[in-house]
Amino acid sequence: MTAFAWSDSWQIHDQTTGRRKYLSAGERTRFLAAADGFAPAWQALCHVLAYTGCRVSEALALTIHHVDAEELTLTFRTLKRRKTVFRAVPVPQATVDLLHALAPDAEGRFWPVHRSTAWRRVKTAMRRAAIDGPMATTKGLRHGFGVRAAGRDVPPNLIQRWMGHASLTTTAIYLDAIGAEERQFAARMW
Repeated sequence: MTAFAWSDSWQIHDQTTGRRKYLSAGERTRFLAAADGFAPAWQALCHVLAYTGCRVSEALALTIHHVDAEELTLTFRTLKRRKTVFRAVPVPQATVDLLHALAPDAEGRFWPVHRSTAWRRVKTAMRRAAIDGPMATTKGLRHGFGVRAAGRDVPPNLIQRWMGHASLTTTAIYLDAIGAEERQFAARMW
């Protein structure tokens, strides 16, 4: 399936219930607070997912060699591409500090676990944060990152690069979801 066909059919709201599939700013804050109660490795994973919008498999592939403390970036190998593509995503200093406090394995990996194990940890943090529904997933974090970036007027090409989208058409979903200009127009009516 091409990116265009996927983005044409994919929606930011669940087609069955109409609920959004992304974390709101408040939910993201609660999620991170819940994650802060985890052991350092799982806390760091939750922060990486929330602050980068990466896929869980991309996070699990992250090594100490992909953390740039000077530039405050994490470099991910983008999945879902035929050719190998790496992307650097800026993160807060606190996220870099969390990663540097961990003891990576012999290969430099922070989380040598299966993605289902990581997914369960994220679900636990979601439950502790009282987040339920289609947004209470690792993808909900990814989509929340995209919506948040669009809502903060991050240029679409940067959102595309940070999220590892092959096509700007895919990124446009997040631009439509936030509708900042739409809210400004609506505010004039209120």
